[in-house]
Amino acid sequence: MTVAQSLVSFALAAGVLTITPGLDTALVIRTSTVEGPRKAVLAMLGINGGLLVWGAAVAIGLAALLTASEIAFTVLKWVGAGYLVWLGVTLLLRPRQRFDPSLAMSDHHGANWFWRGLLNNLLNPKVGVFYVSFLPQFIPTGVPTAPYTFLLAVIHVVLGLIWLSALILATHPLNRALQRPSVIRALDRLTGIVFVGFGVKLAVSRR
Repeated sequence: MTVAQSLVSFALAAGVLTITPGLDTALVIRTSTVEGPRKAVLAMLGINGGLLVWGAAVAIGLAALLTASEIAFTVLKWVGAGYLVWLGVTLLLRPRQRFDPSLAMSDHHGANWFWRGLLNNLLNPKVGVFYVSFLPQFIPTGVPTAPYTFLLAVIHVVLGLIWLSALILATHPLNRALQRPSVIRALDRLTGIVFVGFGVKLAVSRR
């Protein structure tokens, strides 16, 4: 896989994951609707700041792990593949029926929304687990692992900024669309297919 192929395939896969509603989407929509777009922008910046921190941590740790031993690579490969396939099958068999932004309701009125968005991701270890499972298969042979892994995280963040900005600018129409059961089921199943596909790809990959 060339660098160009890696970047294109990652951008497509990360794009699907970005538009699939999750806690980050709920936090931004809820904040934009109730608190206003200004605070929603702060939440968006915090969310993506958290992703960058996870991306840097995973890039450094992943580089050290992959250069450590063949055993470490094999363990990471099978654990990551199993995790992605499990996520994918779960989404395919049990897609959500609804998306409820009220799940992101603030516990403290007037909280600093940047820090709320940041902690929303920093305190979620699933982000790190997902990055460790998902990013390695997009690293071409011969490129430095740590900087390239962080580049992929940056691309994911850029896509997130674009999508969440669109949500803030068009909160009500996009909110209505994302609450349609058919839309939620379709996005979950599409994401499930992506997860299963890349899980299998990771399982058959070589160091």
